[in-house]
Amino acid sequence: MSGYFILAILVLAFIVIFQIAKASEYVSVLKGEEQTFQQNNRINAFLFLVFLVLGLAGAYWCNELFYDRTLLGTPAASEHGEKIDFMMWITLAITGLVFLLTQILLFWFAYKYQYTEKRQAFYYPHNNKLEFLWTAVPAIFLSVLVGFGLYYWFGMTKDAPKDAQIVEITGKQFNWMVRYPGKDGVLGRKNYRLTDASNGNALGVDWEDASSHDDIEATEMHLVVGKTVKLVINAQDVIHDVGLPHFRMKMDAVPGIPTTIWFTPKYTTEEMKKITGNKDFVYEISCDQMCGSGHYSMKGIIVVETQDEYNRWLAEKKPQYLTVKEAAAPAAPAADTTARPIAQAIN
Repeated sequence: MSGYFILAILVLAFIVIFQIAKASEYVSVLKGEEQTFQQNNRINAFLFLVFLVLGLAGAYWCNELFYDRTLLGTPAASEHGEKIDFMMWITLAITGLVFLLTQILLFWFAYKYQYTEKRQAFYYPHNNKLEFLWTAVPAIFLSVLVGFGLYYWFGMTKDAPKDAQIVEITGKQFNWMVRYPGKDGVLGRKNYRLTDASNGNALGVDWEDASSHDDIEATEMHLVVGKTVKLVINAQDVIHDVGLPHFRMKMDAVPGIPTTIWFTPKYTTEEMKKITGNKDFVYEISCDQMCGSGHYSMKGIIVVETQDEYNRWLAEKKPQYLTVKEAAAPAAPAADTTARPIAQAIN
């Protein structure tokens, strides 16, 4: 029913616009084409200025209204993220200045140089100096921005500090799986042929590797505030992307090709709740690569906490190796509860 209603409104709007156009055409005939053209030209030139003022005012109002709902309204939660934000502000400053300058000139010229009978068009087909100027200046600015981007990119993808916390994250349609090394600080090796979620080995860990016997598996990521973390990123089926919006970082998860990034969290989850004024705030892991019909639901949770809180959480977790072995162990035979009473009865 609502579809027919919307269609009726569109048809009515078309009829109204058509009738207005026809009425304008009749008025032009009565007044004279030249007089009507000049009048409409002056009106359109004035409306260009109105549109400029209202457009800039609207953009400013939207910024005031929605800025706090954007990521830029929330401080970057990592040291690398602060550098990314700095580069973003430089980009916005340069492009914003160019936008304001070009748009103001565009609409002002439309008003100032509107058509009149006395004004003749001035043809200016070519100028080598001007061509060089508006080609060289943007090229220089863009080269500087790209240089900054490459510098920060190599910074977060180079080898992490040796004392960094190691966390593995694996994406599959449509969830994230997280693995932590145990006391040995080494993740056990994996073999995709061993992947068997029904038997507790969803990550394909090789249990014959002793390093895997103390590895912890979880559905959420726990990080220590102020401590560098190195993410080892994998995918099991299609290309995913580990998006860490609050940390201003992302990295593709590619099947068969592990990727890495590292960063240092600056604020605990509790601190970010106070900074944002949102008692329900959580750090999120998003999939920033279209990966299938359930892509929208592929979300993970990061908990940033103190070292003591992290140690307590880790101490409560059982290594996945023990969980699998206990599940695979044969059940103990039931005790014979009838033999003793019968023997007592005979005696």
